[in-house]
Amino acid sequence: MSGGASLGVRSSGSYGSLPQQQQLGGCQSSPSPSPPLAARKPAKMSLGGAGAGAGGPRVFARICKLAGRRQRMLLLLLVAVAVAFCFLFSSLVSKDEDASPGVETMLVFSDHVRSFVNPGWTSSGRPVAQRGSLTVNGLNTASHMEKQSDSKQQVQELMQSFPPAVMDHHPCENFSLSPPPIDRKRTGPRPCPVCYLPVEQALALRPAKPSLSPVLQSLNYMFEENLIPKESKSGSLFGGFPSLEEREKSYDIKDSMTVHCGFIRGKTPGLSTGFDIDEADRSEMQLCQSTVVASAIFGNYDVMQQPENISKFSKDTVCFFMFLDEETEAAIKNSTTIGHTKRIGLWRVVVVRNLPFTDARRNGKVPKLLLHRLFPNVRYSIWIDGKLKLVRDPYQVLERFLWRKNVSFAISRHYRRFDVFEEAEANKAGGKYDNTSIDYQIEFYKREGLTHYSSAKLPITSDVPEGCVIIREHVPITNLFTCLWFNEVDRFTSRDQLSFSTVRDKIRSRVNWTADMFLDCERRDFVVQSYHRELLEQRQATLRSWPPQRPPIVRVHPRKMLPDNAAKEPWRASATKKLSGKRTRDKRSSSRRTHRTNMKEAIQL
Repeated sequence: MSGGASLGVRSSGSYGSLPQQQQLGGCQSSPSPSPPLAARKPAKMSLGGAGAGAGGPRVFARICKLAGRRQRMLLLLLVAVAVAFCFLFSSLVSKDEDASPGVETMLVFSDHVRSFVNPGWTSSGRPVAQRGSLTVNGLNTASHMEKQSDSKQQVQELMQSFPPAVMDHHPCENFSLSPPPIDRKRTGPRPCPVCYLPVEQALALRPAKPSLSPVLQSLNYMFEENLIPKESKSGSLFGGFPSLEEREKSYDIKDSMTVHCGFIRGKTPGLSTGFDIDEADRSEMQLCQSTVVASAIFGNYDVMQQPENISKFSKDTVCFFMFLDEETEAAIKNSTTIGHTKRIGLWRVVVVRNLPFTDARRNGKVPKLLLHRLFPNVRYSIWIDGKLKLVRDPYQVLERFLWRKNVSFAISRHYRRFDVFEEAEANKAGGKYDNTSIDYQIEFYKREGLTHYSSAKLPITSDVPEGCVIIREHVPITNLFTCLWFNEVDRFTSRDQLSFSTVRDKIRSRVNWTADMFLDCERRDFVVQSYHRELLEQRQATLRSWPPQRPPIVRVHPRKMLPDNAAKEPWRASATKKLSGKRTRDKRSSSRRTHRTNMKEAIQL
């Protein structure tokens, strides 16, 4: 581990500037000279037995005396090999003891950073098992809360010990975004080049403190067991049936707020609240302290995609969670074995029961928009839809789209549409949802002041997101945004692209915060999109229904073989050819004469 892209030695326990990091990372202390080997004691006996002392050497001398000359030579050879092996082994041990201390320091620093990123990390490479007895309220026991407070205190101490790196110039500041390369075969949306930092440098730029949350500092969530809907079209039991008056109050942002945010029937999300999760899974989710990459497949709608190009450091410190329903779990078990670790590749599988909705896509909005409720101790999250495959390291994605821009919420904009009204028409044309429900939602937003997108909204670049990827930091203002976004999805249609701009603009009109929107081609650089399972199976069935293509028939005309002696006697071959031609003409003329004779005889008769 040398060079600027390594987690090398840093002076005074801080990251320092990038030039210092490069200098210290590539610096290795020279190894100290090995101590001289201890002088060997002179042997007490020779092979001939002279100077023998104890009984053991006398027996050895007698054996040498009785053995023949050849046997003694073999014995000497074995002794020499043993001595050489012992000398070589002692020299290797001495080199290992006197190795450069830089390697040890780098290993200790690497574990230190692992502890900084994930307090549950130990030098053994495995998370610390933090288990406590469960009470009626789930995981909030005294021992568990004590361990969580210790972890938070450890994170704060490590943040003070490792301030963020100070860089005069960012390595990607001169990078210019170029359009995707021209490809006549691909006319649709494509990825474009994106400048990422190495994982080690990206970690060095991780902010030491959470991002500021304007105005809102404390966010709490409503819970109530006995609920009665107060008005029609007010959402679901899982969401708590918020009234229009409560909806309007939720946008009155104050220092401390309590809002509807799903899981209304209990204090512990996943414990008899709808969207129920087993104790072991909830405990594992509680232990996730730093960053989580999450996805979900409900209704066996997609094929599970394994992340690629993930660094060893991220595999050790980032949580990868995949939420499934029982239908999807049964389908996966037909082809894959889910062991006691509940892992499939990098994904930690969580089976959800007692789903709150009958629509699989609407169930998927729960982990998509409410990750801060499922993972209360996580600081950063990356959500990807089940049809997507992550092909970049999570820390590189966080540095590129959050830390570099100093934002707390990032989502890609739609590659073609920027206007909510156009998106609504496209959803109706594509049969994405009931047309009457889409029209009702758009008319409701129009009465609240929704207008067509225009340049007057700049610097906002779009009203329509491509919501399959969400990158965010879990701070009160972003948690409020996703709570209110989920409430809109619960009240109206499940097409979250239609309600995104309404929630964003309402919050933006009250506090200095907005969601950052990056290009869709940049999103396509770090995730690869696959087909939904139904469409994929249809394509495969269509290919199987086609008749198999027959290979083209190649007709080979046989060549006329010459006699064996044609090569040796060419004159004979030419003469044979002439003779055969003459015989053919004679045969034809003879047949004509025979035909004339037969005609004359027929006339005479």
